Amino acid sequence: MQAHARGHLVYAASGVLAVHTERGTSVVPANRVAWTPAGFTHRHRAHGDTDMRIAFLTPSLSQLLPDRPAVFLASGLAREVLLALTGPRNHAKPGDACNVGDADGHDGAAPGYGRAARTRLLRVLVDELREAREQPLHLPEPRDDRLQAVARMLHEAPADNATLAELGRAIGASTRTLSRLFRSELGMTFYEWRTQLRVHHALVLLADGHDTTRTAHACGWANPSGFIAAFTDIVGTTPGRYRTGR
Repeated sequence: MQAHARGHLVYAASGVLAVHTERGTSVVPANRVAWTPAGFTHRHRAHGDTDMRIAFLTPSLSQLLPDRPAVFLASGLAREVLLALTGPRNHAKPGDACNVGDADGHDGAAPGYGRAARTRLLRVLVDELREAREQPLHLPEPRDDRLQAVARMLHEAPADNATLAELGRAIGASTRTLSRLFRSELGMTFYEWRTQLRVHHALVLLADGHDTTRTAHACGWANPSGFIAAFTDIVGTTPGRYRTGR
């Protein structure tokens, strides 16, 4: 894990990136942009054949975006600006932990734009993100020991269909207590959090070449139709279209 002095945007032109911070994990497929403010410790990991693009922002532009990690839908214009700013393909192999430096003030690649032109492009990019909806692809990281125990079990076995009561018995906590903690600490129900976790795992499996049916079963859905509905609701496209179009 590392922390940068400037906030930065991460985009996967192809493949999938997982962005881990102390606040949680964001999975970033090819139609999303992840924002990490300055000072947040983080790491990136590639899944699939990933083309990773990173753009660092000045403090004045950073102030226009949230003061916490977030994921935004990438408009066509935002995508083209990111590609223009970051130049040639930045290849990351599956499983790579991706580290970038910002000491030189550049975004990793310098395709030939002058400082003033880069500033204008970055402002256009930030304006596009401010108009975009934040996307529910950020999985908050629990801080309570009991929630952490539940999270570990589900990360290790995303297909586990144990109820919250059954998980509570395994760690010595009541259903009411765990339900309250999910809402107060993570801002969502247990069902919503587990569905989000499963979709995160699904994005990684699809990026690694698994088909929809195999991915659905590996992530806890008894049939592909339920998986397709949940995936589409969160990601905005079906698993099949995502897999073939990314």
